[in-house]
Amino acid sequence: MREKVIQIVGLVLTVLYAFGIVWLYATEPRSFHEAATGAQVAAGTFQVDQKRFAAALELFRREQFRAARDEWQSADPAQSDPTTQFYVAYSFYREGWGRVYYDQELFKQGLAAVNRAIALAPEPLTVADENLRLHTAAELKAELEQGTERNWGDINPLKVMRQRK
Repeated sequence: MREKVIQIVGLVLTVLYAFGIVWLYATEPRSFHEAATGAQVAAGTFQVDQKRFAAALELFRREQFRAARDEWQSADPAQSDPTTQFYVAYSFYREGWGRVYYDQELFKQGLAAVNRAIALAPEPLTVADENLRLHTAAELKAELEQGTERNWGDINPLKVMRQRK
């Protein structure tokens, strides 16, 4: 009887060890901190660092978009918070918006971030921030998609009169 218990415990430990190795290869963490964050996300206990989020929001409002994105990346390294990803996408939109042309690369990165936000949100994502002109992820996605498309309206000289949202 005792041999059977030892065999079962050994088998369970072997399966758990194999699962851990597969998880490490699948997530490819670059550091122990990334592995710990990934484990928190998998367990559902990950929380966004509110101090860093607030600092990033302050940088965003001062139009320091790259610095704001760096802070949001530190606040949400797992990219698992829909509101943070919405603001990341909005910062790409604001930085890439131009009166004469749009920065296609920034808009594409913003589109990827807003798609992450939409996928993470359990219901349609709405951000109640009076400083923003676009409050839903769907509106932001439409603006970013419009900016990545090329059409004859791009050569319209009246385009210079448009306002950034």
